[in-house]
This record gives sequence, C-alpha cells and structure tokens, in this order.
Amino acid sequence: MTSSSPQGAPPSGLDRFFGLTTSGSTVPRELRAGLTTFLTMSYILFVNPQVLSAAIPVPGAFAQLLTTTAIAAAFGSLVMGLIAKYPYAQAPGMGLNAFFAFTVVLGMKVPWQTALGAVFISGVLFVLLSLLGARQAIVQAIPRGLKFAITAGIGTFLAFLGLKSAGIVVTNPATFVGLGSLTAPGAWLALLGLVVTAGLMVRRVTGAILWGILLTSAAAIVLRLPVFAGGAEGALQAFPGFQGSLLGIFGAPVWPVDLVGQLDIGGALGLGLLNVVFTFFFVDFFDATGTLTGLSQKAGFLDEHGNMPRARRLFAMDGLAAMFGAFMGTSTTTAYVESASGIGEGGRTGLTAVTVGVLFLFAMLLWPLAAAIPAAATAPALILVGALMMEGIKQIDWDDLTESLPAFLTIIMMPLTFSIANGVSLGVISYCLIKLIGGRGREVSPLLYGLGLLLLARYLWLQH
Repeated sequence: MTSSSPQGAPPSGLDRFFGLTTSGSTVPRELRAGLTTFLTMSYILFVNPQVLSAAIPVPGAFAQLLTTTAIAAAFGSLVMGLIAKYPYAQAPGMGLNAFFAFTVVLGMKVPWQTALGAVFISGVLFVLLSLLGARQAIVQAIPRGLKFAITAGIGTFLAFLGLKSAGIVVTNPATFVGLGSLTAPGAWLALLGLVVTAGLMVRRVTGAILWGILLTSAAAIVLRLPVFAGGAEGALQAFPGFQGSLLGIFGAPVWPVDLVGQLDIGGALGLGLLNVVFTFFFVDFFDATGTLTGLSQKAGFLDEHGNMPRARRLFAMDGLAAMFGAFMGTSTTTAYVESASGIGEGGRTGLTAVTVGVLFLFAMLLWPLAAAIPAAATAPALILVGALMMEGIKQIDWDDLTESLPAFLTIIMMPLTFSIANGVSLGVISYCLIKLIGGRGREVSPLLYGLGLLLLARYLWLQH
C-alpha cells in the first residue's frame, strides 16, 4: 500500500493522527470514501424532516429539521472520526425516526419534547454502558458465526434498501413485496448504474462506486428522467435545475430556534414512559451494535477473538451522538449502515467520517446541490456493497444446525422485518435456545443467556 506521504518523508501530522500509513490508506482514498458515504446517506437530509415534521408542529418545521438533521449528522460523524477514529458516519436513524413520530408522538400522544427527552436518556444509558465495558462485553459474547451472519444480514438489508429506493422491489397487497416495473425510469436507471459500477469495479477503477453514483446522476439529468423528488403531491420529476444566483446551489440554512434545547427530560422519566425509554434504548442499542460489529467485520478491524480496538470510545460516541441529536431536536442519531459504501471505497480511518461530517456542515449551505443525486443513483452502490458483505457466510458452519439456523435467521430477518436490531435479536435468542435444547448449552456464554432472556422478555411484553 502507498502512504499519504512521499516515499522516505516523515508522515504528516494528519497521517500520524489518523494512522493513515498504519491502516494502509491515503488522504485521497479517505476523502473519496467519505464523499461516497455522504452521497449514499445524504437522502436523510430530506427524508428525516419529512418524517419528523408530521409529529413536530413548529413553524417552518421542514426547514428547521433539515438544519437540525445536518448538524446532528455532522456532530455524530465528527466525534466518531476524531475521537473513536473509525470510518463510520452517524445521522438520525431511519426506523427510529418513524417510531418517534408515528408510534410515540402521534400514536401514544406523548409530547414531542418528552419524546426527545426519552431519546436523550437512552443516549446517556448508551454512554454509561459503553464506558463500563458492557457493550463490548456483549459483542465479545456473540459467537463467531453470528458475527459473520450479522455482516451478511446487513448486506441483505443494504441491498433491499437499494432495490426499494430504485423501485425494483415494491409493496404488493397480495404478496407483501413484488417486482416493480423494470421499464420505469428509476428502475432501469438503477440497473444501468449497477452494471456500469460493477464493470468499473471489475476493472479495478479507483473510486468505482463514487464514479458510478456520479455517472448515473449525470445520465438522469441529461436524459431528463423523472427520478428526482419534489414534484406535485410527492410525484417524481425531472431535474428542475438550480434556481437563483450563483447557479442556485446555495441556500441559507434556517436555524432551528423552535427545536434546540426543547427536550423534556423530567417528563420522560415519568413511570409511564419508562417503556418508551427502554424501547428507544433497546432498538438503537442492538441496531447500532449490530451495525458497528458488521462494519468492523467487513473493514477487518476485528481480531481473531472478535474484539475491536478502542471499543469503549467507539460505542460511547454512538451514545454521545444520540444525546446531542436529542438536544438539537431530532430523533436518535446512530451509526449508518451506508458507511459500508465508504469502506468499499477503501476508507479505513477516522478521516473518512470527518469528511462526512464536514460535508454535512456544507450541506446546510449547499443542500440544493444534494438534490441533484437521485435515489436511483445511490441504489446501485447499496446493492453492490450488500453483495460484497455476503462474503463472510462461507465462514459459518452450515453443517451444524445449532450454528447455521441462528445465522440464517439473523440474515433473513433483517430485510424481512426492515430492522437490523430484529435480526440480531432473533439470532441471539434462537442460538441460545437451540444450543440448550440440543444438549450443548455449555457452549453458550452466560452473558449471552442473560441477553437472550432480556430480548425474549422485550418481545413478549414490550413489543409495539
């Protein structure tokens, strides 16, 4: 591998801080990886405000929530890169925002300020458990086969997200899911991008995933394909162009004056809301833990015992991001599975995450430019990275049913339930039960048994 410094020259301060040479990476590679990750997750700038504005009735909710989303994502990614020094980006989590808006606020009639307080408390619990070593102890207790299954499951989940955003997989009232119209502009554009990007990867073109995103976006703009959000009544439209001065790519951010510091921690501590706090805590705990474990497996950070370096800092930064996001006025901020696209581009240090964080800060001013990247252009990246993450399944002992069935459930339940946390949970529960009933209970860590019981109790009594 080449280093970021000229041959024979001492490493730069940037190299020493992030360990670029030690990781076999370079500054251009890390910057490219960060840009790729940002492009694959920049949709959250628009989707998160759409989801949360339904439950947070403040003036100009969408504009304020867009700024809050960008700041929360920037903070989470920057602390992950600068303190934990991992290439993982963070932002308000999909699924968690829907639970916040539709289940807690609109369904349970909990004030949105109180719901933010519950998110903040769950973040405090994340940090405490991380600093005490509980989260890394749980990761170490998860058997090797399940860790590979978590990585593969995240791959299937990523691919499902990509296929869904491209309109290739759609809802079907009779069969739940079905094949979308392959002649629809978004579907065939995504398939074209998939083939082109795969071809570039086969040819070992540097930055193949990023080039694939940019080329596919350019094709959508030049061909005037209706694949961009913003049409009437939510319909897709052709790229409307950049309006206004300076090419229209600059837009003044709206400071979230009605959101910052509005969380109600006291109300969230009420006895009746402990269930909500626990659910926020549970879902993000296992979603983030599964995501971070799977990404670390893919990036080669886990040692032969399944341990990851700087684990306490890594997990603590996840909790700190959730706390900060709640203070800013958004639902749980967490590690993003789309970070796998940057890892696929060679990102191996915190400089990748720092790049993402800086781009989210710029996005507050350049957010019209982000609208030039349609979902159909990032879908191929998600599908390809998902395919690459399936590599580890060959390490699973498929001849041993006590290993293979829990691994299979872990993999298949992530896309089918649209939740990484559910896949990890059902894998752990089934692993414990099958080993115990099969007379091989001693092969399971006592900590894993305790975890399995907690997960089972959660599904029996606290499932919404």
